Parts: sequence; C-alpha cells; structure tokens
Amino acid sequence: MAYKITDKCISCGACSAACPVTCISQGEDRYKIDPEQCISCGTCAGICPVGAPEEE
Repeated sequence: MAYKITDKCISCGACSAACPVTCISQGEDRYKIDPEQCISCGTCAGICPVGAPEEE
C-alpha cells in the first residue's frame, strides 16, 4: 500500500529529501506522493515532524 500525505503537512520538504525513490514532490498546498512509484518503505512517515504521511 502506498503512502499519502494528509492535511497535517507543513511543506517542510523533509519527506521529499529522504524518499529513496524520489516519488514525493511539492503540490499546490502540500507535498504529494506518486502512488505508482511509492514502494511503501515508510521513510517519509519516519522522518516527518508532524506525522503527515500515512499508509493508504
């Protein structure tokens, strides 16, 4: 299951920098994860200071 970024996102970019498959990019109001590229490793969830990434 891919991860998704919830409304808690503060657009700090920590998740994007840490993603091993670079599937996270800046969206209009928060970062977003490309579910086609996400390998569900959980790196983004582990590094996020506000817990925004969650498993779908």
